[in-house]
Amino acid sequence: MDVTAENSADRRTRATAALGEKPDGVVEAIAANAQVTPAEILEILPEGAAVIAAKDEFAAIWTDLTTWGKVLFIVHTDDIVLEAEGTLPEGSEGHGWFNIHGDSPIGGHIKNDNCASVTFVDRAFHGRRSCSVWFMNAKGSAMFKVFVRRDENRELIGEQLQKFEALRNSYKTR
Repeated sequence: MDVTAENSADRRTRATAALGEKPDGVVEAIAANAQVTPAEILEILPEGAAVIAAKDEFAAIWTDLTTWGKVLFIVHTDDIVLEAEGTLPEGSEGHGWFNIHGDSPIGGHIKNDNCASVTFVDRAFHGRRSCSVWFMNAKGSAMFKVFVRRDENRELIGEQLQKFEALRNSYKTR
């Protein structure tokens, strides 16, 4: 076995062990514990829990997300977990950025060329079903995530969940 394959196998073994210790934990924390990337953790989730779309689908997926109503938008780095609730404004390409502006607390500029893929994640998080769309970079981390929101009873909002499932399922068959 060559070193590259051995390292890959070692990484997968560590990732599997770390996920086994806390299967419904924070993906970034599980990845850090295993010394792998969040993408490597998403890759070993049970079948159907992480559905990957090509990076070329960035704009189409974003456009669909603009119809979901208020979502939970999260940027998770080593230094901050920033959460913002709001609708996703439509975006447009310009000057090397995907620009989002509108009547929402969510706005700014996304370097969409850095997006390597988009992953639909449907898994347990601290004992409850969680559904989200992760815009992944080439380093194996989430640029940002868009979550299906919860209602006052902490249940996933039905209409958003249906939209998530329909969009995710459209990429299962590709």
